[in-house]
Amino acid sequence: MTITQDQTTAKIPQRVIWLAVAGAIGGFLFGFDSSVVNGAVDAIKDEFALSEAVTGFAVAVALLGCAAGAYLAGKVADRFGRIPAMKLGALLFLVSAIGTGFSFGVWDLIFWRLIGGLGIGLASVIAPAYISEISPRHVRGRLASLQQLAITTGIFAALLSDAIFATTAGGAGQDLWFGLEAWRWMFMAAAVPAVVYGVIAFTLPESPRFLVFKGKDEEALKVFQSIAPNEDSDRHLREIKKAIEEDKLAGQKGSLRGKALGLKPVVWVGIILSVLQQFVGINVIFYYSTTLWKAVGFQEKDSLTISVATAITNILVTLVAIALVDRIGRRPILLSGSIGMALSLGTMALAFGSATGSGDAITLPGAWGPAALVAANVFVISFGASWGPLVWVLLGEIFPSRIRARALGLAAAAQWIANFAITLSFPVMAAASLPLTYAMYALFAAASFFFVMFKVPETNGMSLEQAETLFVPKGSAKDPAKDSVRA
Repeated sequence: MTITQDQTTAKIPQRVIWLAVAGAIGGFLFGFDSSVVNGAVDAIKDEFALSEAVTGFAVAVALLGCAAGAYLAGKVADRFGRIPAMKLGALLFLVSAIGTGFSFGVWDLIFWRLIGGLGIGLASVIAPAYISEISPRHVRGRLASLQQLAITTGIFAALLSDAIFATTAGGAGQDLWFGLEAWRWMFMAAAVPAVVYGVIAFTLPESPRFLVFKGKDEEALKVFQSIAPNEDSDRHLREIKKAIEEDKLAGQKGSLRGKALGLKPVVWVGIILSVLQQFVGINVIFYYSTTLWKAVGFQEKDSLTISVATAITNILVTLVAIALVDRIGRRPILLSGSIGMALSLGTMALAFGSATGSGDAITLPGAWGPAALVAANVFVISFGASWGPLVWVLLGEIFPSRIRARALGLAAAAQWIANFAITLSFPVMAAASLPLTYAMYALFAAASFFFVMFKVPETNGMSLEQAETLFVPKGSAKDPAKDSVRA
């Protein structure tokens, strides 16, 4: 199915925009909570006299919580609904923000970081699922991309607030207000968006697809009519009910199990998309950025300013993706992003292969310094305009309705585990060989191109029920070819 010009230019109902923005606030918390620790790491290490290993674990433990939260999110969302899952996520965020801010030792700090990770995991699943389920098909890509825009905005807000608190106090470890150090206020600042998210969750309608699952057809119809008054709500309702019945006839009954290594093929597609998104090294590519910037003439004191600028760049390129995703489709953007990432990462591998010195005293000779700096920014732009937002779009629309929340939860859990693995392995790999590290990320970027080319069909302009048929093996109960023959 292709999108007509009328569809791409059709006005999006204001209520739909509001619901999508409100749902995406979970993404803001996701970005804020996962990044706020950056400005507090050194102060925490000094405050509790931590070793490098314990410091690394205290930072990375939130990712384990994220994986657990993402996995559990599907079960919570399918049993109680998308909105109750949002409320639970907001509560976990709030408790974590306050608990971390008042932590008295490293182990309760780790505990509160784990609780915060559970909240991040919930938000990372519920937001794209909810947005995709309340969005009209012709604008679903743009609205689902709001998740990544919210994440990047949350990252920017966290870095900016960290800078403000640290500058005001004269350092992250210095007292700020009421005898509490600045790093504690950095964490407690997350309480504000957590409360906002929780309050907004009480104003949102439940997902119409979840209501149909629970036999509440009249309520679902009212939600459809409010979010897409110009579309055939009765047809949407029939499509969902038909999808549920076909799931039952196929003996699926909402199970993720299948013949492909124990899971349905579409679930593996979601998992591999998630893992590749992390294995290109986006969350650690700038761990070595201070050395890179120093190698091309920047002072170390400028690193925070550059980090904030990078966050702004992330936001801007995400806006580009939002503008294009429903016009040119998912596949062209993903394939272009893979090429940009592979080339830029390969350039960085070559640049650091020419480096002289070691540790913090690395120097990139001649034109390799500027080339590496440009390549690093091209990588951020390539990722932010493609794989950053579009993986979340696809995860929200490729899974059958009956398993969407749980399958999305499993894929998101895989994403967090991949993030954890990359985060822990980077320091060791970088110490052994930084060029080989960047080369490995470049290989994963190249692999992402071929995976999309051969395994990910275009879903642009399709209803969720139509999109899911693209991933069903031929001859099954949902084979679209068979449906067309019967028709």
